[in-house]
Amino acid sequence: MITPAFAQTTGASGGSLLTGALPFIFLIVLFYFMLIRPQQKRAKQHQAMLNALKRSDMVITAGGLVGKVTRVQDDELEVEIAQGVKVKVVKSTIQGLREAGVSTDKNKPGDKNKPGGKRPAA
Repeated sequence: MITPAFAQTTGASGGSLLTGALPFIFLIVLFYFMLIRPQQKRAKQHQAMLNALKRSDMVITAGGLVGKVTRVQDDELEVEIAQGVKVKVVKSTIQGLREAGVSTDKNKPGDKNKPGGKRPAA
């Protein structure tokens, strides 16, 4: 035999499906605007940067090599990483552009914290 209290609680389940799914829908929308959409925007910017690469651009590869572009092909670049040392890299491994005037030398003569740097007189 079913008690009247138990019978009353099971009859009012018309809106519970919507209220149960609403938090999941909210999370999906939140993930889209917080994760997916910004990643797509960054991917478009990266692709535009790769398409705009030209000769004499300073680039940084995914492996950390810094060099100057000497030749641009369809999906490969020739990058000069030292005087007379040229390597071919796949375009998609380029992480970013670097300003031409920025030095990569860590042991500058004026750096007092590095070996060979000038130290203040004591």
